[in-house]
Amino acid sequence: MEVILREDIEKLGHRGDVVKVAPGFARNFLIPKRMAVAATESNIKIVAQERDAWLRKEAKLKNESEDLAKLLSGVTLTIAQRAGEEGQLFGSVTSKDVAEALEKQNYNIDRRKIQMDENIRQLGEYKIPVRLHRDVTAEVTLKVIAE
Repeated sequence: MEVILREDIEKLGHRGDVVKVAPGFARNFLIPKRMAVAATESNIKIVAQERDAWLRKEAKLKNESEDLAKLLSGVTLTIAQRAGEEGQLFGSVTSKDVAEALEKQNYNIDRRKIQMDENIRQLGEYKIPVRLHRDVTAEVTLKVIAE
């Protein structure tokens, strides 16, 4: 079944794309959650008309994200955690901890945009990617020190 995406869906496509998906996935998930609409001729025409306004808005968001990425690239966060003698942390540093540290420096970034493959369990310095826009990713330096 072909559907038109109403928002960006990771590993499927971007907003406005016409993609082919399993009928059950479309009927039971995408369409009820208003993430997609059926790809009929009338819906395709409506999306084509809305695309210009959406592209202008998307370009503005991308520019804002690029400006924020430049600011974030110079940011160094320091998080103090209890640790053992070997540098092993008691617990771990998660994306939520990084988001809270960014918020303390007046950067309000959703924790889901912080792309950590796994939680940090060692003392040290790390480069943490922050996906601000689908085309813009910033890197924040994170220092995990012992308390």
